[in-house]
Amino acid sequence: MVTGAPILMNMSQPHMSTERDILTLAQWLSPAFPVGAFAYSHGLETAIQSGAIASAGDLQDWLADVLTHGSGRNDCILLRAAYACDSNAALEDINQTALAVSASGERILETQLQGSAFSQTTAVIWGTDKAALCYPVAIGCAAAYMQLDVDLTVALCLHAFASNLVSAAVRAVPLGQTEGQAVLAALIPLCDQIARETRDAALDDLSSSAFLSDIAALQHETLQPRTFRS
Repeated sequence: MVTGAPILMNMSQPHMSTERDILTLAQWLSPAFPVGAFAYSHGLETAIQSGAIASAGDLQDWLADVLTHGSGRNDCILLRAAYACDSNAALEDINQTALAVSASGERILETQLQGSAFSQTTAVIWGTDKAALCYPVAIGCAAAYMQLDVDLTVALCLHAFASNLVSAAVRAVPLGQTEGQAVLAALIPLCDQIARETRDAALDDLSSSAFLSDIAALQHETLQPRTFRS
């Protein structure tokens, strides 16, 4: 539940340059930022163990579907909604919606724990709201408070999501580092496209038809042995 002081509107901070926007977002979305992203595979580990993902090509196809038809696109919409939010009540609705569109118990924990860790860290360093929020919602709120460019935030957040899953696959398939980076590079135009396509999207546009990814996330809850938390 969202508690505490009313949400600070993004006009409460002076405008920042694009260069500073990029550097701030680079820090927030870096693997070094303490949200524990390395511990989650978003169901990818299940697909790897089943043999559905056994090559760089398999990985690229899988991630493209997740970004376009699943969690990637939904996270963009949720982030934008949180960025434009003007009250705690509206923010609570957005956060509950983020939980509702999570396809499994592990995905709920994934977004809650990362979001909580993100909010706690940004609150200490940048003075943002430390309310426990789902990860894309927390990023959207913090970006609005800091007056970071929302389109840039969405694109870089989507790229960071893809990057984390590529890193998980490099460890679990296994793939070579160069193969992994080639997959990530190939997904850059798609990240940009999805970021642009969600500019006018609202919560009513949330959906998911990445069924294999959702099923993999559900099956991961009983997967043994396993390395990742989701």
